This record gives sequence, C-alpha cells and structure tokens, in this order.
Amino acid sequence: MRLGVVILPELRRAELTSVWRAAEQLGFDHAWTYDHLAWRTLRDSPWYAAVPTLAAAALATERIRLGMLVASPNFRHPVPFARELIALDDLSGGRFTLGLGAGGTGWDATILGQPAWSARERAERFAEFVELTDRLLRQPETSYTGRYYSANDARSHPGCVQQPRIPFAIAATGPRGMRLAAQYGESWVTTGDRAREGLPPAEGARTIAAQIAQLELACKAAGRDPKTLGRLVLSGAALAAGLDSVEAFRETLGRYAAVGVTDFVVHWPRAAAPYAGDLARFERVISAVRAA
Repeated sequence: MRLGVVILPELRRAELTSVWRAAEQLGFDHAWTYDHLAWRTLRDSPWYAAVPTLAAAALATERIRLGMLVASPNFRHPVPFARELIALDDLSGGRFTLGLGAGGTGWDATILGQPAWSARERAERFAEFVELTDRLLRQPETSYTGRYYSANDARSHPGCVQQPRIPFAIAATGPRGMRLAAQYGESWVTTGDRAREGLPPAEGARTIAAQIAQLELACKAAGRDPKTLGRLVLSGAALAAGLDSVEAFRETLGRYAAVGVTDFVVHWPRAAAPYAGDLARFERVISAVRAA
C-alpha cells in the first residue's frame, strides 16, 4: 500500500518548504494539494494557488511524487493549463501526477460569474476536458473543436518529462467518470460515498469494494486489465483516516488493501478544523507504519 498526504495550499513560503520536506522525510510516497480558488470554511482564510504551491514543493523536495487533487473544468481551460502542467513536470524532474475531476457546485463553480452547470453539463465538459488535456500533453501541436473547449494550433513544446505524458489520476464514482478513468487514467480516485461522513474502516472498505467492482466493469468494457489501474482512496471526510493510533491505522490500511486499494491518502494535521490533529502523534503513527 502506497501512502499519500494532502497539504492544503495555505502555507507561506518558509512553512511550506518545511512541511513538504517533512512529508518526504516521513516516507510518504506522494503528496498532494487541492486545486480550488475558494474552499469551504476556509473561503476567507489564507489560500494560495495550487500550481505555484506545487512548483515550490517540487524545488523543496527530491523523491516524493507531487500532485493535484483535483483539477476540474470549473475555472480552467486545457490549453493554458497544459502549459502550467508541463512546467510542473519539468520542475519536479518527472515526479508530477495530475488529479482530474468533474468539479462540484461550490464557489469554484460560479466564481467566474457563470451559473452553476447541471450534473449532465459537468459530465460532458469533463469528458472534453480530459480528452483535450490528454492530447495537449502527448503531442507538440493540437487543434481541437469540441462543444465546450477548443484549441487552434496549440503548441506544447518541449512536452512532458514523463512520456507519453504526465500520469492522470481521475476522480469518479459514476459510470461515465469511471469510463474516463479506464480510458485515460493511470489511477482512479475516490473519496467514498459523499452522502455519508466518517465511515469506520470496515464499512468504508465495503463502500469502496462496491465502487471497485463497478470500476472493473468499466475497465473490461474498455478492453483494459483492471489490475493496470491504481486505486487511490482519499480519506478525511466520508472515510475515517484511522490515525488515532498505530494499531488503528494499520487496521485501516489492511481493510482497504484487502479490497484492492493501492494508495491511501490522509491530510497533514492542522491546528484547527478541518483536519485538526496532533502533529506529534501523526508523525509517530506514520513513522511506525512506514518502518514496519
């Protein structure tokens, strides 16, 4: 089981450098940040952009994979975004993973002045967003005409360090999104059942097992071996992280590993909600599990 951590993009330079380095030193396999313009209860709190945050993290670390959970069409267009992604891949020395999701109905959905899109439109936009981003990162020149997104002789020189492109981690719980994950993803991402909160390991693992069964059907329909697709679980909201003790965390990881999860992601503890936690205990738990 690979372990990952989300570090919110709220830290000033000095603390940002120390926290991302600490995540690497604790032995995490990957570290992520959220890609939002405004987020939940932290809307009026310090919040920095994901791309420069990850650029700084790339220069502060050497081994750990870095990523975005998750970019969406809510406020991004694939053409300028692809340029930023290519730069991140270069700055990280090929350690960058792009998380992609359809987006929701929060502030990001209306912050540019447009009405919130319907669920159907979000799904349709997401399909085009993923397809065009895939093309832009694979080839030096791209022209594309879709219903929502277009590109006119867009250039992508010098291209990605990772070939044929940066790996995609695609968040999906519905059939259409899972088909995109099967077609384009190196990993699939889930947060569990959004209608429920804090599910304990046994119940959370059952929820994820049912989603994985649907994902495997999508892979088979796409002619893909399901074993070639990573399965990343993001804990913290719908799914309890199990960080209260070493024993609890080991049980949590074991439950998810048993149903086919390959990657489990927790949140770096904050002084206050959301994701409030004791840093010393967090470090003890992660260190003990990684040392086993």
